[in-house]
Amino acid sequence: MDDLQRLIWQGENDQLDFKQRVTQPDKIARTLVSFANTRGGTILIGVKDDGKVVGVDPEEEKHTLELAANFYCDPPLLLTYEEVELDGHTVLKVSVPESDVKPHFAKVKEDDWRGYVRVKDTSVQTSKMVEKSLQTEEPTFERIPLDRHEHAVLDYLALNRRVTLRQYMKIANLSERRAYRMLVKLVIHGYLRLHDKEKEEYYTLS
Repeated sequence: MDDLQRLIWQGENDQLDFKQRVTQPDKIARTLVSFANTRGGTILIGVKDDGKVVGVDPEEEKHTLELAANFYCDPPLLLTYEEVELDGHTVLKVSVPESDVKPHFAKVKEDDWRGYVRVKDTSVQTSKMVEKSLQTEEPTFERIPLDRHEHAVLDYLALNRRVTLRQYMKIANLSERRAYRMLVKLVIHGYLRLHDKEKEEYYTLS
């Protein structure tokens, strides 16, 4: 069995991401930055989320990726590419090395740059606290003591399958900004899992 097939069978994880196509430089920049800020990673373009190989035109994809790496990532990132044939399709394998100059930021919109790290199979927006730790050391995804607001979401999820940001704001009586910050912290420290592929993001217990 070839290496690419073996990679696909692993499924998405903290160092592997599948993309059917890359059409928006700002969106792919978040994934690029999250790999560079964590342990590096590989993006397989031309592969759907479920692992089905659909193939791409590699030159078109590289154009968007270079745009993302140079203009939507700060500091810019250097990517390496490999074109691999599988089942009659071309898959573009993009390698993002772990960076020596963390943290990197992705441009979300004009004058709005945000940091991301990779947690399991998701790119998670970082807090200032995590950005600081990236500059000095590896991000630590260890369990930490929690306050009553953070326990509130864990208690809620012990009885319910999922929670959205809006629901958490209501449960804990918090502002949007504070609630979001707490949810991100709980994802980074391994308590929660973020599901961002749906129309509305939601969180479940890890």
